[in-house]
This record gives sequence, C-alpha cells and structure tokens, in this order.
Amino acid sequence: MKKEIKIQPLGSRVVIKPEEVQEKTPGGLVIPPNASDEKKPSFGKVVKLGIGKDKEGKKLKFDVMIGDTVYFKKYAPEEIEVDGEEYFILESEDILAIVK
Repeated sequence: MKKEIKIQPLGSRVVIKPEEVQEKTPGGLVIPPNASDEKKPSFGKVVKLGIGKDKEGKKLKFDVMIGDTVYFKKYAPEEIEVDGEEYFILESEDILAIVK
C-alpha cells in the first residue's frame, strides 16, 4: 500500500524521497555509504509535484513525473521530515537528469 505524504509543494517545487547510491567494486562488492560521510544524496524518487502555477498564475509544465528517479544538484534541496520520513523539496530546474 502506497502512503500519500501530507505536504503540497508550491509553484515549480518538487518533493523527492532521497535514496542512497551504493557503490560497487569491479568484483561486485557493494560498498555502503560511510556513516561519517556528510555528503547529501543527490539521487532520489519524485513523490509529489508542485501546484504548477507561478506567482502570476501562469501554468507551469514539469519535465518530471511522480515516480521518476532523478539526479539533482547536491546543495539545492531543503531537507524536511514528514511523518518520520526524510524528504527533499527543490525547484524543478535543480533536477539535472531522469534515470531511464
């Protein structure tokens, strides 16, 4: 069962559930993220889109859809917590690529 988050981003903002990128060695060993590493994830899944209007009421078009896995600018997002879960809110133009 998919849980709906209780937040609605405004304008062109997007809510993303961050995901850790696991590194693999050439031999196939998975290297977990270092607990002391202060790097923010720059990879995650889109879980909610903004209202799609700018300040003047002009309709905005998003390049991403809910469910897309994306890479975004590392220091662009605002971190929030909703119902004990960590999410990022960022402007849609801070999304760099969609993973296909």
